[in-house]
Amino acid sequence: MKVEQLFTGCLAEMAYYIHSNGEVAIIDPLRETEPYIEMAKADGAKIKYVFLTHFHADFVSGQVDLAKKTGANIVFGPNANPNYDIHQGKDGEQFKIGDLKLQLLHTPGHTMESSSYLLIDEKGEKPYVFTGDCLFIGDVGRPDLAVKSDLTQEDLAGHLFDSLRNKIMTLPDDIIVYPNHGAGSACGKNMSSETFDTLGNQKKTNYALRADMTKEEFIKEVTTGLAPPPQYFGNNVRMNKGVNTSIDTILHKGTTPIDADSFKELSEQKDILVIDTRNITVFTEEGTVPGAWFIGVDGSFAPWVGALVTDINQKIIFIAEEGREQEVVTRFSRVGYDNTLGFLRGGMHSWKAAGHKVDKVASISAIQFANMLKDGAMEMPLDVRKKSEYLSEHVVGIENFPLDTIHSNFAELNPNKKYYLHCAGGYRSLIAASILKANGISNVTDVRGGFKDIKETGVELTDYVCPTTLL
Repeated sequence: MKVEQLFTGCLAEMAYYIHSNGEVAIIDPLRETEPYIEMAKADGAKIKYVFLTHFHADFVSGQVDLAKKTGANIVFGPNANPNYDIHQGKDGEQFKIGDLKLQLLHTPGHTMESSSYLLIDEKGEKPYVFTGDCLFIGDVGRPDLAVKSDLTQEDLAGHLFDSLRNKIMTLPDDIIVYPNHGAGSACGKNMSSETFDTLGNQKKTNYALRADMTKEEFIKEVTTGLAPPPQYFGNNVRMNKGVNTSIDTILHKGTTPIDADSFKELSEQKDILVIDTRNITVFTEEGTVPGAWFIGVDGSFAPWVGALVTDINQKIIFIAEEGREQEVVTRFSRVGYDNTLGFLRGGMHSWKAAGHKVDKVASISAIQFANMLKDGAMEMPLDVRKKSEYLSEHVVGIENFPLDTIHSNFAELNPNKKYYLHCAGGYRSLIAASILKANGISNVTDVRGGFKDIKETGVELTDYVCPTTLL
């Protein structure tokens, strides 16, 4: 028996590979299919089933392509009605994989089709339960993503309470809980950075599993402090219910090299967005194509693309480090941005060689920032972290301008002012600076190292403690 957790840090997502006696099951696969196919090939095994715990909102899953390539059966729980062939499992139904069985446990609440899968080994023991977004480590799935006119988030929270008490908490305390997400995902409020735990320990440490918690207390707890979900979540759910463009087609189109002159012509078209995916240092030192947004592939790339690029069908051309073009297109597609047209051949070297204008985001160190602040030489400093981070601790006198809501807050900015932006470590502030510049706010300076380095300078900070229910 082999059970592997496949963690994708950018999405804080966990898929699972289960192999027994020549047969394989995949739980909650990402969009790309080759990693799973290659794993099965290396084991001399056949992928028999692709199990989905629910229709995911934060990424586009790859079950349709994977089933087409391998002949595997796609399995969902009750209430799932996608636009492709599936086996709609029943509560308690068992599926044989080699010498193992996976038993479907219908656990609605996060969504109404949400299901968990209990592994039963050849000895009849139950070592693992794959809980999807029903139970996380330290948290539970948010109950507001599947709200309909006849179903409130309180209704969903009530279903989730029953699922946890009647299906999950009755399992052995030594069973390993394998969830679908970890810290950093927007599918919960306060997930742990740990990616698995025993159920017994979760009963002791997870607020939602407190033994004496009433349903009313649970509903209030899990529905309090929910920030609005990222704008792309609804699009991803719709895509996961339908048949999408093949990942192979997306990769073929998206990895088209574009010469500098053609790239310039495309970049000047209003319906095309340029995204620079290189690392922070290279972007800052070498500069970029005028109008390009910075969203570095080495950070939380896919979630920020999803949060900030408001049109899921947006035409995108991009700049990448050499050899990483396919990775970039793959990561765009993970959150449904399938309309990548190609990349700048030769990168910024070819752009400069062609004599085209280069744009740069100015930057200063944290020490320079602190000195300018002390001397009153800083016109408009802004903290672009989330509201909860800002409330927890921030530099006295600096306003909050969250990156999350940047598109709706442009009216607050004056193009004649000079802005100094910082986040926690420097990634988000550079994204914000590049978007502001692309939208006519030209006097923008990024603070390298962000709040982490600023704290070390001794500037005056607030001591307000943010409530744990805030996001």
